[in-house]
Amino acid sequence: MKKGKRTNKKYSPKFKLSVILDMRNNHLGYKETMRKYRITGCESISKWERKYLEESIAGLEKENRGRPTINGKKRGRPVKLDNQVEEDLIAENQRLRMEIEYLKKLSALVLAEEQKNGKKPKLKTFPPHFFIIKSSNSWPKRNNL
Repeated sequence: MKKGKRTNKKYSPKFKLSVILDMRNNHLGYKETMRKYRITGCESISKWERKYLEESIAGLEKENRGRPTINGKKRGRPVKLDNQVEEDLIAENQRLRMEIEYLKKLSALVLAEEQKNGKKPKLKTFPPHFFIIKSSNSWPKRNNL
């Protein structure tokens, strides 16, 4: 038996409907219908029939290819925001950057003023044990067996 490259064929909703109606009217099985219309895999026909019985023709028109979403969350590129929301976020981002620059300049002015008056700048103090580093290069020796 010849093994060829497997191709994913895309069938139109009209073709799917005609296959299902012919199968039901002529009381054909899945394999007979598959051979008659040269469709690879009888699972396709059973899925088409199930969709037709559950959702009518609209079910055949839906294309459910690819990996399903998890918990309704789509993968890939994030959703494009509305223009108003995007503009608001950009404005807030600019305001926060300006605030950071202002605080940096204020801190520099306060530091310069303290140095001018001869005061020591107030730095963050750490507990004394913070700076103690144990420098022991002697590793315990292993007993050679």
